[in-house]
Amino acid sequence: MAIVLVAIVFAVVGIGRLFSDGDGASPQLGAGSPAPAISIDPSENDSVVSSEAPPTPKTSPGQAKPEAVAYAFASAWVDHESVSAEKWRNRLLPNSTSSLSDQLRGVDPAGVPAERVIGRPELVAVNDTMVNAIVTMDSGKLSLRLIAPEGLWLVDGIDWESA
Repeated sequence: MAIVLVAIVFAVVGIGRLFSDGDGASPQLGAGSPAPAISIDPSENDSVVSSEAPPTPKTSPGQAKPEAVAYAFASAWVDHESVSAEKWRNRLLPNSTSSLSDQLRGVDPAGVPAERVIGRPELVAVNDTMVNAIVTMDSGKLSLRLIAPEGLWLVDGIDWESA
């Protein structure tokens, strides 16, 4: 039995040497592959981190900045005690797009899960005509998407995250 095993091992080694390129050196990791090229030219940098300044939201002269619109909308949104659905929605209209206004039609303000605004809106500019605002409330965070295609900031989308 041992002789058969030794014969099999020699056969495998022999076949391996027969098909090898004859170079006895052991293979090196990455051998034959060129090293990645690294450029010092910033225009050729495709990394995720950017040295560019974040976009600055554009506001038309005389119009409210996105932070003020987000705060006004959030304040009207939580002011839902003892008010009809129509009156509550009408308070939101000056700071919302017609699309959002249509989505809020028929919403019962009693379902608003917050009672008061706690903090100022934190803004993250997506580009110069879109901003995401997060407003801290007493029971969670209200996320608002604001758009200003012509420099007039309006809330176009809302989302709620409970604390």
